Amino acid sequence: MRFWPTIPNKRAARNLLRNPALIAVPLPCLCELVWILRRGAKLATADVAAAIRALLNAGNVALNRPAVEARLALLEAGGDFADGVIAHEGRWLGGETFVSFDRKAVALLSQQGETTRLLI
Repeated sequence: MRFWPTIPNKRAARNLLRNPALIAVPLPCLCELVWILRRGAKLATADVAAAIRALLNAGNVALNRPAVEARLALLEAGGDFADGVIAHEGRWLGGETFVSFDRKAVALLSQQGETTRLLI
C-alpha cells in the first residue's frame, strides 16, 4: 500500500495511478488536492468533482468512500470540500451539530439536512 505523495506534475500522478499497487488516499490529502486544484490550477468545481470521482472509481485507490461521496455534494453546492469532510468526520465521531464561524458552510450544510450552529 502506498500513501498519496506530493506530486509536482500531472504525468507523474497519472503514472502512479496506473500502477497496480494499492494507493491509500487519506481525507486530509483529498482536502489538499481539492484546494490545489481549485486555487492553484484554477479548475472549475465540476472538473474538481470529476477528478475526485475518478479517484473513487480507480480500482487501486483506497479512500473513505462514504465521506468522499457525502461531501462531493457540498463541493458541488458551492461549498468547501474540507468543511464537508469535517462535518462528516464529526458526525461519524458521534457529534450531533456542526458548529462553525463560517456562515457559508453552516448555511450549505443546513440545506443538506445537517444540524448546524453558527458561532457569532
